[in-house]
Amino acid sequence: MYTVVPIDGGVCAPEGFFADGVAAGLKPENRKDLAFIHSDTLCDIRAIFTSNRFQAAPILHFKKEEIERTNFVLINAKNANAMTGPAGIEDIDLILEHARANFREIKNPVMSSTGVIGVRLPKEKIMKGLEGFDLKAKDPDAAASAIMTTDSYDKQIAFEVRLESGDSFRIGAMAKGAGMINPAMATMLCFITTDAAVPADEMHPMLRSCAATTFNAISVDGDTSTNDTVMLLANGKSGVFHREAFLFALEKAMHELALKIVSDGEGATKCVAFKITGAANDEEATVAARALSNSLLVKTALYGEDPNWGRIASTIGASGVTCDPATLTITFGNVTVYRKGEILFDAEQEEKAARIMRKSAFSIHCDLGVGSGKFTAYGCDLGHEYVKINADYRT
Repeated sequence: MYTVVPIDGGVCAPEGFFADGVAAGLKPENRKDLAFIHSDTLCDIRAIFTSNRFQAAPILHFKKEEIERTNFVLINAKNANAMTGPAGIEDIDLILEHARANFREIKNPVMSSTGVIGVRLPKEKIMKGLEGFDLKAKDPDAAASAIMTTDSYDKQIAFEVRLESGDSFRIGAMAKGAGMINPAMATMLCFITTDAAVPADEMHPMLRSCAATTFNAISVDGDTSTNDTVMLLANGKSGVFHREAFLFALEKAMHELALKIVSDGEGATKCVAFKITGAANDEEATVAARALSNSLLVKTALYGEDPNWGRIASTIGASGVTCDPATLTITFGNVTVYRKGEILFDAEQEEKAARIMRKSAFSIHCDLGVGSGKFTAYGCDLGHEYVKINADYRT
């Protein structure tokens, strides 16, 4: 048995982890834009990345160096360092060498970036900014704020996992993301720290498993970034590992951060769970659920609080999965509007469904009635503010 207790501290909650954020001049108005995570002992590190074929320089650098242990991660906002070719990787080498020169305790440093694509890193600003780091600082709020781009709030979480034996370990995380979200792995970054003694060979499989139902189940706009990254750093300082408990806490942390990203979708007012059951198999359920979370027609109906169930049905039918109008049931919250060929959408049901859609969070459940496959994807509405933000994002 074990209990998972929410605690404060974000990425600094686990023993031996430090973090801070500073203003290096990448964002206007002296806002924080450069962050670090540091462990006072070496960590095992594993990561999963975007499926975009044009992966950004930080991802290519990480893969090139084949980094498996580190004690320092540097993160910058405002510039993605993507589509910058070999020069983008050389810029990272220069910046990280400068970090090592200023802080002799840094080992095998890693860099991560988010922001505008197709622009070289402002190396001088970043190098000057990192000179002001205090590697013993514990300011997770500053770090989480520094990695934000179009986010309207920072995204952090931390848990203490208490085992029946009396032993315990901690897990903390921070993430950013509000637009360009279609994780296959998306622009999202997530950094997870733990003092659990996680076996290194189990870290990557657990990350992938948890991502399948969390970060890979959300969509804001259906676009997949060049920089999507989820990193797990484990320094083992608690000396404790319980696989079931750790996997539960990891999935819980990633799930809650994923929902924060959807809820903070650019201009979003709704966070909606698209629950598919009764599909031919889990794979087809995933296809249908993701189709609903990505559909522009569905998203705009959510924004208008219009229970247009025809758009739901049409999207499922267009997704290519096995389905039949005679076996399909569509429910908004607890209001069923269509059931196995019967239209239940009279004036009373429409008003009930509309009341559901006025909520900030609700579910749309579609039972395909052809099998036992199931999957839940998460999405948000799409309105005027999204267009406004992205029409002039670069300028």
